Amino acid sequence: MNEIVAFVEAAEEKAQKPFNRFADLSALDAVDLNFRFVFHIALHRRLAFESHPPVKTAFYVTSPATAHYPKLHAMLTDHSPLHVSLFTERAAAAKWLGVPVEALSV
Repeated sequence: MNEIVAFVEAAEEKAQKPFNRFADLSALDAVDLNFRFVFHIALHRRLAFESHPPVKTAFYVTSPATAHYPKLHAMLTDHSPLHVSLFTERAAAAKWLGVPVEALSV
């Protein structure tokens, strides 16, 4: 997770304008995180992004095991420029992000 956060933050620094994100968690069958770690990451992201324009992050989840921590992240970043939502269908995520569904396929 730390590497993913570092990657996103580096991309944010290089980008000319804010960009939305899509995280496909469908290949995961378990997540080995804890509340404290997710709380720390969410708080860090919330504070780092407080003066930035809003961006959206769509988490594509297919099981309760992979939905738990993205839900927590969404709650912890609520009322901030980080708009986080979970989706069980790619088409719904694409619509929310304003992109064609093909853009969300690997």
